[in-house]
Amino acid sequence: MFSLTVRRHFMIAHSLPREAFGPAQALHGATFVAEVAFRRRALNQDAIVLDIGAAGGMIEDVLAGLNYRNLDEHPDFEGKLTTTEALAEYIAQAAARKLKDSDDGRELTRIDVTLRENPDAWATYSLDLTD
Repeated sequence: MFSLTVRRHFMIAHSLPREAFGPAQALHGATFVAEVAFRRRALNQDAIVLDIGAAGGMIEDVLAGLNYRNLDEHPDFEGKLTTTEALAEYIAQAAARKLKDSDDGRELTRIDVTLRENPDAWATYSLDLTD
């Protein structure tokens, strides 16, 4: 299995209005580092998983819809909690949609999105593309 990982950061505001989240129930900001790994069983005809520039640009496009936004007001998250785990899933699904019609996208087997909230805490969502 081969993988290519690109990394970008984005900043959001949000609240997590449940008692389980303690002080994070109130509106607060967060800066995430997003690491997105694209995986495939064999390299493509150019001996790569995916073009690094194209992968980075695609992730920038996905994150542009989140960056500097208050997710409490974002239509995609209406009625949903915007936990780190839920955001990782959202980014993986958005990346998969962008890749689904490309030649390389059809050969990918998995996308892993790791969101680092700080150096000591992160969450990962893995999206299997072979189903």
